[in-house]
Amino acid sequence: MDDRLLGRLARADEAYEANLIQLADPATMADQNLYREVATRHSELKPIVEHYRRFIAADEEITEAQELLEIEDDPEMIAYLTETVEERSVEVETLDHELRKLLVPKDPDDEKDVIVEIRAAAGGDEAGLWAGDLYRMYERLAERAGWSTDPISVSMTGAGGMKDATFAVKGKGAYARFKYEAGPHRVQRVPKTESQGRVHTSMATVAVLPEVEAVEVEIADGDLIVETMRSQGPGGQSVNTTDSAVRLTHKPTGIVVSCQDEKSQLQNKIKAMRVLRARLYQVQLDEQMGERASVRKSQVGSGQRAEKIRTYNFKENRVTDHRIGLTTHALPEILDGDLAAIHEALIADDTAKKLAQDS
Repeated sequence: MDDRLLGRLARADEAYEANLIQLADPATMADQNLYREVATRHSELKPIVEHYRRFIAADEEITEAQELLEIEDDPEMIAYLTETVEERSVEVETLDHELRKLLVPKDPDDEKDVIVEIRAAAGGDEAGLWAGDLYRMYERLAERAGWSTDPISVSMTGAGGMKDATFAVKGKGAYARFKYEAGPHRVQRVPKTESQGRVHTSMATVAVLPEVEAVEVEIADGDLIVETMRSQGPGGQSVNTTDSAVRLTHKPTGIVVSCQDEKSQLQNKIKAMRVLRARLYQVQLDEQMGERASVRKSQVGSGQRAEKIRTYNFKENRVTDHRIGLTTHALPEILDGDLAAIHEALIADDTAKKLAQDS
């Protein structure tokens, strides 16, 4: 570990000691707001300091053992000291890795549920089939993690694919994983309708938004246009004899959200409001960040074949994540929702970049 990071950890240790003193101060305990603030800081610093102190202790033990090895001539003692150096070296390496992750500021949205939007892009009917495959992949990802999925709006194509789909994933830490799925996904495979056996390239885009509570995003009644209509099936076929589908338009931003999956107009409105709040929350974050363009817009791109965050090649059983140059030949497992290896690599890359920015 370099001196810069060690310096940050030493300062965190000093801040932790000062925090303990402040936490025990009667004046702090008498002020509930102050106490909550100090206690929150304590919970943030504690795991960092605990890991740091274990790191220092293990590193010092390595140094002492190495110094003794230079003067020791007893075979049993040499074996013991050598084993100590090896064991503590592994411990130091593990703690180094954990400390680097702990030093990265946490995304306040990481623990939230998410709303995922999938849209077929370039590629015609095959793009719709691919959008459906991604939908199923994310259902399995959520299932593996013990999270639940809740369809909000699904529009099918005549060929059995999906034109677009919006669904929620509920579970602690869902956004921390799903946020790495945002962007254009490219597939290269032979469509079932292709008689010549030629490989086609198609695209589907994915947007991922943290789901927020009503108290986090205020929507004035006068800013909302609520329209009802009859739900439509594939190809415009009516699937409902009542006007249960709902379309919401947020006048200040122009954001439009539709939902028709539920039989009840009220249920459709509730689901549409969830999506609208998530999109408005993202707009608020964009405004707070100032220079950052709309994350949702950057996530989905234009949907052209040349754009992609990941390529799935069926002929070669290959999946490549272009953001980190990672290639794996485990396509069936990934389509079955086993994205752990890819996500861990993306998290490690993200952590390294954030640490470098903070230097």
